[in-house]
Amino acid sequence: MLLAKPHLSSSSFLPSTRVSSPAPGPNHAKPIAASPAPRRCLRLAVTSAAAPAASSAEAAAALSRVDVLSEALPFIQRFKGKTVVVKYGGAAMKSPELQTSVIRDLVLLSCVGLHPVLVHGGGPEINSWLLRVGVEPQFRNGLRVTDALTMEVVEMVLVGKVNKHLVSLINLAGGTAVGLCGKDARLLTARPSPNAAALGFVGEVSRVDATVLHPIIASGHIPVIATVAADETGQAYNINADTAAGEIAAAVGAEKLLLLTDVSGILADRNDPGSLVKEIDIAGVRQMVADGQVAGGMIPKVECCVRALAQGVHTASIIDGRVPHSLLLEILTDEGTGTMITG
Repeated sequence: MLLAKPHLSSSSFLPSTRVSSPAPGPNHAKPIAASPAPRRCLRLAVTSAAAPAASSAEAAAALSRVDVLSEALPFIQRFKGKTVVVKYGGAAMKSPELQTSVIRDLVLLSCVGLHPVLVHGGGPEINSWLLRVGVEPQFRNGLRVTDALTMEVVEMVLVGKVNKHLVSLINLAGGTAVGLCGKDARLLTARPSPNAAALGFVGEVSRVDATVLHPIIASGHIPVIATVAADETGQAYNINADTAAGEIAAAVGAEKLLLLTDVSGILADRNDPGSLVKEIDIAGVRQMVADGQVAGGMIPKVECCVRALAQGVHTASIIDGRVPHSLLLEILTDEGTGTMITG
């Protein structure tokens, strides 16, 4: 495909090419000298002189795009046929522009041979609907307090609205998405959180049955998973999307787990945005938690990464979902955009 660009050859820079392109008509084939109007000849001469500069800029831009594709080739070859699990939420979900960027990146990864699996939250949308029914959202240690009414709203919003919206966006972008939640085919089985007395119907993942995912992934479709699940009795639970993504990544043997979040990654100093830790191992990140350098909503993200790595996922990254194309930067470049945790 990269070879089929003959319009970028030097012939496209010739002034005669641009001069001979007026609107079709009876006199279209006449040479420029046949025009009796000197003013028209002068205008055409100016256009002809400007054409090489414009074409050169276009060619430079095209070559720049080709260079980017060429540099991505080793990464595409490395990850072709591999599964990557992406947890999607936060600021990247609130902004329509970033949402479009994430969806297009997922479809692109699928088109070049990777197998993306999208696990999503929907916190802002849930908060909006809770406020509509007169319930003030509450959180403890980064986890949503979920009473019976809140659980109903969570399930309706995540499964019935957010999930199907994301499926539609992927389909519109040229991919083929299949929407699921943890209840489907017992993909996720929940159990109450140890802190259930304070958190309500917030669950943990007791079991993952990825049987339903394997044929979807093998067919080149993109699973889109809402993190609502039921326990053995059928009681619905809200499961933290980061936690669910980590368990699903382990169950499908993912090459990478990527968590899109609202910060640049793990910071050595929480008050200094410039102190990003680019790469760290499990021992190092556990020490940061023990020292209080990682706290609040970052704790469940780090814990799910560590657990996924312990179960065979090769790398886990916490990346800034506010950065356009952060997924592509993390997977298809050496630099990345956030913190990569390794085993």
